Amino acid sequence: KKIMKSSKIGASRGKAQTELLRANINDQVSRLLDQLEDLEELKEEFEEGEYEETKEETMAQLREFQEFLERSVTGDMSLVSEYGATILALQAAISQAFKTPEVIRMFAKKQPDALRKRLADLQRDKKIRQISNEQFESQAVEILIALKKLGSKLSEKEQSFLDKMSSARHMEDAVDKLGSGSSVEKSLISTASEEINKAKQ
Repeated sequence: KKIMKSSKIGASRGKAQTELLRANINDQVSRLLDQLEDLEELKEEFEEGEYEETKEETMAQLREFQEFLERSVTGDMSLVSEYGATILALQAAISQAFKTPEVIRMFAKKQPDALRKRLADLQRDKKIRQISNEQFESQAVEILIALKKLGSKLSEKEQSFLDKMSSARHMEDAVDKLGSGSSVEKSLISTASEEINKAKQ
């Protein structure tokens, strides 16, 4: 009975530590993504050289956190599954494969519906000429690649758009290389399959 009791205490303590880790990870992810978003929004207000310096510091913090996150989830498949997309999104931001903070945030938080809404908003803004064609294309490519990596099925029109964009091929190759063969990549595929199956039920 004592052994059973101590094992229950150990399991309870382990669960509490995991919840604390989750809370810490979620707070850090939100803080760093807020920082990245603010950096781009306030870009014009920085003095000469200040933007580059601040961006370098932010990227260094992202790299440090991404390494911490990978170490933290190793060996715990539920955490790998939960934070696989976050790790991949941070890697995409660090490598500059993705440049739009809002898209990086939605990718990191596994929000395919929000990504699709943003794509619809971009299409509307392009139609009424609030954004240039170049701005639309660069963000649309990021969104569609993020959706693919999250296991969402693209329409023929969306896939055709990606196929026509040379930047999309380079970006998709870059993102594929980030997680290729790793537990992160495998977990993303299995998690995406589970989410698709749940949606079908």
